[in-house]
Amino acid sequence: MRTLSAIALTAAACLLMAGAASASTSQQALIEDDALLATNAPETLDAFRTLGAQVVRENVQWAAIAPAASATSPPRGFDPTNPGAYPSGAWAPLDQIVIGALARGLTLELTVGGPAPTWAHGGHSPPGARGGWKPSAAMYGAFFEAVAKRYSGSYTPAGSSGPLPRAHMWEIWNEPNFGPQLAPQGTRGSKVLFGAQMYRGLLDRAWSALQRTGHGGDTILIGALAARGVRTGASRHFPQGLPGNFGMTKPKQFVRALYCVNNHDRPLRGAQAHANACPTSGGGSHRFRRQHPGLFAASGVSDHPYPFNKPPTKAGDHDPDFTEFSQLPGFGRELDRIQRAYGSHRSVPLYITEYGYITRPPDRRRFVSPPTAAVYINWAEYLAYRERRIRTTAQYLLEDPNPFHAPEYGGFASGLEFYGGAAKPSYDAYRLPLFLPVTSARRGRSLEVWGCVRPAPYAQRDTGAAQSVQIQFASTSSSTFATLRTVPLTDPHGYFDVRMPFTSSGSVRLAWSYPSGTLVYSRVQRVTVK
Repeated sequence: MRTLSAIALTAAACLLMAGAASASTSQQALIEDDALLATNAPETLDAFRTLGAQVVRENVQWAAIAPAASATSPPRGFDPTNPGAYPSGAWAPLDQIVIGALARGLTLELTVGGPAPTWAHGGHSPPGARGGWKPSAAMYGAFFEAVAKRYSGSYTPAGSSGPLPRAHMWEIWNEPNFGPQLAPQGTRGSKVLFGAQMYRGLLDRAWSALQRTGHGGDTILIGALAARGVRTGASRHFPQGLPGNFGMTKPKQFVRALYCVNNHDRPLRGAQAHANACPTSGGGSHRFRRQHPGLFAASGVSDHPYPFNKPPTKAGDHDPDFTEFSQLPGFGRELDRIQRAYGSHRSVPLYITEYGYITRPPDRRRFVSPPTAAVYINWAEYLAYRERRIRTTAQYLLEDPNPFHAPEYGGFASGLEFYGGAAKPSYDAYRLPLFLPVTSARRGRSLEVWGCVRPAPYAQRDTGAAQSVQIQFASTSSSTFATLRTVPLTDPHGYFDVRMPFTSSGSVRLAWSYPSGTLVYSRVQRVTVK
C-alpha cells in the first residue's frame, strides 16, 4: 500500500493542475455480465441496481437470434428487417433483460454484433472464423433494423398485450479490430487492414438502420475497440503477416484505416487509398464525410482500455498505437485531429464500455491481488472523472466465471465477486469509490478526498430524501472510526470532491446507509500526517 500511495502521489502532481473545473459532470457507471444475465436476469439486474450501476451493457449476438444460423442460406421468404420473422424463443432472453432493466430505472446499452450466421458469411470461411468471416454489411444492417424496431417502444410481439419498451443506447459491433470477432483483419501480408474496411461498411448500414427506425437521437457508439494489437509483415512463421486473419489490429491503426487517414492523420491518397477502399482524390475526401455520417455524427467512440496488471496511469506496453487507460487522452486528441482532416471541429467523447482487473486468485498468472484491484478501480474512476471527454466508466463482470471452465488459469476473473458469490474487496470499492490522490500532508494542511455513493441517486429517487455520505477516520493508535464530516450528495451520479485536514495519521473510509437501514462502507485508505 505504501508503494501504491507513492505512485498516486506522482500521478496527482499532474492531475491536480487540471483542477475541479475539468471534472466530468455527466459520467455514468456501466456494468456488464452477459453470462449472469443469461442465467438469472432478474436477480442480476437487482444486484446491478443495488450496487448503483446506471448503464447495463448487453451483447446482442446475431447468430443467437437468426433463424437457421448454421445453414448456408437463410429461410426462403425470410425478411431480415422484420423482428417477427425471427424465432420468438430466440428473442425471449433479450426481451426479459430489456424489460427488467428499464423497469428498474437502468439504461440499457445494446451492442449488436457477431457471431454472424453462416448464411451471412462472405465466401468460404476458414477454420477458426467464429465471429464473422466477411459478414454481409447489408444483412447486418437488416438485422440491426429488426433489433431497433423491436425495441422502439412501439413494437408489440405476437401474443403480447402491449409494446416492448424502448432502448436508447446502442453500440455497433464488439471489438471489430479483433479477429475472432471480425475476420480477416489483415490481407496482402497484412499490409491492408481489411477489418477496418469491413467495419466501415457494417457501421454505415447500422447507422442507417437506426435513423430509419426513429433512433437517430439516441446515444450511438462506434468502436468498442480492443486496446492492444500487433502489426508485422509476412514471415516464415506468419505467411499472412499479423494481424492476418484472426489476430488483433492495433486500435489506432485500425481507426486511421477506418477513417482513411495516414499516420499523420491526413487523408490517404493514391495506391494506398485505393487498397483501403478510400477516396483517392480531394473531391472524394470531401464527399467521404457525407457518405459515412456515422463516423462523424456518432455520440462517441468506445474503447476497452484494460491495462491488465498495471495501474491506470501505466500502459502494459508503451506502444503509441494502443489505447490502454493511460493512453485515452492522447487517443481523444487523435480522434479530434482526424475529425479536423474532414472539416469537423468536434471534440469526440470517449466511452469506456469494458474495464476491470483480473485478480490472482483465482487466476494463477501474474495479475494483481484482490486488494490491489480495489485500489486500481477507484483510481481509474477518479482519473476518468477528471477527464471531461470520458462519459462512462465500466466494470466488466459482477462475478468471476466458473474456474473449472478454464482450469489452466481460472478464466477472465475480473469480477467484483469470486465465482459462487463471495465478495472481493472490489465489491465495496465499486459501490462506494474512494480515492485520495495525495495521501501524505503536513499537520494543518488539507487533503483531497474524492468519492462516490453509487446507489445514492436510486435511494433519493425511491424515497425523495436527500442523500449524504459520512467521511470517517480512525487514528493509527485506534481501531474505532468516527465521523469527521458529513457531505451532502448533490451530483446526479453520487460523486463528491472535497478537501479536509486530518489531525494525525490513520485510516479514512466512507459510510452510507441504504433506505432499508443497511450500513455499508468503502475500502479503507491510509493517510500520513507529518
